[in-house]
Amino acid sequence: MGKKLYVGNLGYGISDTDLEQLFAAHGTVDSAKVITDRDTGRSKGFGFVEMSNDQEARAAIAALNGKEVEGRALTVNEARPREEGGGRGRGGFGGGGGGGDKRGGPRRGGGGGRW
Repeated sequence: MGKKLYVGNLGYGISDTDLEQLFAAHGTVDSAKVITDRDTGRSKGFGFVEMSNDQEARAAIAALNGKEVEGRALTVNEARPREEGGGRGRGGFGGGGGGGDKRGGPRRGGGGGRW
């Protein structure tokens, strides 16, 4: 199993292939994926690269973290495991309930709060 790396601050014009080529100079790239918005298809400015082993992953981090690509300094580090529940959840806002009446009536559902 390879080592997964997080790559942040990518230029919005960077493709999966560009990302793979950038990292290939430092070892074998098992996969490279720029994360895109599911609605617009536009890059979110970050991605993930999986290198074939830890040594190559460390070499890529050392060489590319802070390197300027398309006018932006990359952030490259070891990817952390995904949070349970798929990332940004509904926490902190009363449970995300029904949303209420859009015409200004009282809100139903949700979870308390002043509104």
